[in-house]
Amino acid sequence: MDFLIATSNEGKVKEISGIFASLNLKVRSVYEIDKNFLMPEETGKTFEENAQIKAESVYKLTKMATIADDSGLEVSALSGAPGIYSARYAGENASDGENIDKLLEKMKGVPESQRGAKFVCAICCILPNGEKIFSRGECCGFISNHMAGTKGFGYDPVFLTSSGKSFAEISEQEKNEISHRGIALKELYKKLKDVIY
Repeated sequence: MDFLIATSNEGKVKEISGIFASLNLKVRSVYEIDKNFLMPEETGKTFEENAQIKAESVYKLTKMATIADDSGLEVSALSGAPGIYSARYAGENASDGENIDKLLEKMKGVPESQRGAKFVCAICCILPNGEKIFSRGECCGFISNHMAGTKGFGYDPVFLTSSGKSFAEISEQEKNEISHRGIALKELYKKLKDVIY
């Protein structure tokens, strides 16, 4: 079974494709089906609600198996912000760099012991028969004082793992093993096995 990915984020397409390839599942972007597809507005109040909104928009168009995720960074010292607003923390259409700059500004003066954070990923998968399957993954770490590394996307350069390295400093394979998205996709795969195999 092929799956469509409901996202315009090329980094997510690459990451999900890599993880699913290791699980012997094929995925491709919805933009291979419709280059002019417009992603819906994320009006949900949770990661799960936003993932469902995106998955349903692609499923209604194609009636194909669809995967959508909504993910973000929750920082303890900021009461869980930026949360579901992670991609637009510095404003609509903000760049990764602008979002990171705002985060580091907000975290100025916060001691290392209080810089805990976690990446969260919620996935909604809709099968061709309309059945919905949800999964969730979390990865805990802390926020650095500065950016490090050139890999990854989003907040990866300032999110430090227990190894002391940022997500942008480790290999794609290492990241997929421990990342919120990797965990959520593996959980989804276990649920899919009962349905499609």
